[in-house]
Amino acid sequence: MDATTPGPLAPEVLDRDDLKRALAEHDFAAVFSLVKKWGGLSQNRIAAACRLTPGKVSTIISGQQQVTSFEVICRIADGLRIPGRMVGLADCPWERRTETPDPYPQQPPAARLSVDAPWRSTATVHLAADLTRSDLVMDRRAATRALTGAALFGTPLLDSLEGWLQPSPAVAKGHHRGRISIREVRELEGTARVFRAWDHRFGGGLRRKAVVGQLNEVSSHLEDHQAPDVERGLFQVMAYLGGTAATIAWDSGLQQQAQSYYLLALRAAHAAGDSAFGANVLAGMARQMLYQERPQDALELVHLAQKGTGPKAGPRLRALLHTREAWAYAAMDRTAAFKRATSEAEEALADAGADDEPYWIAYFDEAELTGTTGGRLLEMARKGARERAEEAADSIRRAVERRGPEAGRSYALDTIGLAECHFLIGDVNGAVDHTQRAVEAAARTQSARVRAQLGKLYPYTVGRNTSQRVADARTMIRDLLST
Repeated sequence: MDATTPGPLAPEVLDRDDLKRALAEHDFAAVFSLVKKWGGLSQNRIAAACRLTPGKVSTIISGQQQVTSFEVICRIADGLRIPGRMVGLADCPWERRTETPDPYPQQPPAARLSVDAPWRSTATVHLAADLTRSDLVMDRRAATRALTGAALFGTPLLDSLEGWLQPSPAVAKGHHRGRISIREVRELEGTARVFRAWDHRFGGGLRRKAVVGQLNEVSSHLEDHQAPDVERGLFQVMAYLGGTAATIAWDSGLQQQAQSYYLLALRAAHAAGDSAFGANVLAGMARQMLYQERPQDALELVHLAQKGTGPKAGPRLRALLHTREAWAYAAMDRTAAFKRATSEAEEALADAGADDEPYWIAYFDEAELTGTTGGRLLEMARKGARERAEEAADSIRRAVERRGPEAGRSYALDTIGLAECHFLIGDVNGAVDHTQRAVEAAARTQSARVRAQLGKLYPYTVGRNTSQRVADARTMIRDLLST
């Protein structure tokens, strides 16, 4: 249903006590039956309005299938124009809609970084300027449209990254003399570290514009003729900021923007001669591919990172790349390869010292490794290998104990995973306890990824025979996801 059309249910239908009760209890078999009887809507019309198949509606009405997905509940509320409060949600988007016209109806989302641009430092500076300028003027409507932008996959992306393996060609210098000093470069690097630490803990996009603005400032300095050490330092800062901007965009669901900033960060690392951070960027791109269910693309990116760094990669970076490799193998149901790559990650991390690697990889410790490994075991358990659920729970529990709540986003993700493990094992009381902690941890972050993972717990809490504790956990999840 178009958001501008009136709701298909008359006010007197929504005022019926039996419909109100069915909505409050999420009994959508009764809801659809009452809508057919009193609202005059056919089964096909209900399906079209709620973006469901007629067969799906039929199985719901017959009681053969319950609605447990939070996303489907939102689609039903939007499609039938049921006020959010009647199903325990916040106000639906159409309830908040105003008649103010969009002053920028054709405004595109943030510019996409061209994958065909040459691997020269001057091209990287121009691309950074264009990308950040368009992003800084993007308003909320354009940001909403950017959520639908798709990342680039497959051969076009992978072929475009081959230039990362080649040395950066020398280029002619500009005419304007730069006035920035190496001390100021170090100050910019300190700012980049602060942004990265904040994002790693809290997630979300509240400071995205600040990161993009700083990135734009760095690109403007690089348009001038700088001393070689200053230029190298500025490109390194650009790489750090680009990586953080990519993570923030990805964590906010802006897939196309995230990929554009990842590509910019990789080009900046190439210009700075920092192959280690470039490999870290490729690891981030691989993670994005894994969340997009593109494990083969992710594996290619990891292998590209490993080839590009070679012996220059420190133990923590090697461990990170092996975990991305293991993640891809797990997604491809290659259990033996998953175990091998995980063992290689553990061996690499065992060689890590306290201060022998850059600050941006210091977070990758034993807790990160066990948490990531537990997450992959949980994915296997979801596919039917339920015996993996206890193994996953043990691994994630170790990560939770080592991190603590101060880890923010990572702690929230681990706790959500632990709750799901207990649901799969059949330990309902333990699952509810961890769900409550997960909701509390999720409320302290701004991460869309955390909320998406929390939504995966919702189906476990829905059923005709659920206890009051499980129902209370369901309410907690619903209340948080509705805000």
